Amino acid sequence: MKIISKNKDFMMNEEIRHIEIRVIGADGSALGILNTKDALKQAEEKDMDLVMMSPTAKPPVCRIMDFGKFIYEQQKKEKEAKKKQKVVNLKEIRLNATIEDHDIAIKASNAKRFLLDEDKVKITIRFKGRQIENTKVGYKILSSFVEKIGDVYIVEKAARQEGRNMIMILAPKRA
Repeated sequence: MKIISKNKDFMMNEEIRHIEIRVIGADGSALGILNTKDALKQAEEKDMDLVMMSPTAKPPVCRIMDFGKFIYEQQKKEKEAKKKQKVVNLKEIRLNATIEDHDIAIKASNAKRFLLDEDKVKITIRFKGRQIENTKVGYKILSSFVEKIGDVYIVEKAARQEGRNMIMILAPKRA
């Protein structure tokens, strides 16, 4: 049975160049250390593949199995793991140092909606010109902004000055 490996992660059948290998049977039982040719014969008799599972071991470990079924099971597990993963997006809300209370309220309601959708929120205040000299205004705006959101967040990164910007990152509160 000459099958060229479908997956480059595993060497199988005639690709295995070692003289002696440790063989595991199709049912999971250890068959011991065998000559590669004998192991290939056993795999062929069962109409299965000889797949190298651990090439770094001394001697390398090979398994008699249905390789197509094995790859299918692996892909199925990966797909299932991917389904359970939650992608967290980072939404940015930009403010400036001269923003009014009503505008803060509107942007805070948007931020609250983002947090309830399980997204992180990055709040950026951009200082222009001489506004950079009065950073206390930025802290005041951020505290007002956070007050209006309510208690649906945790502060992941506290307010900090970075160049002409003041940045704060909020994460959704886990239930």
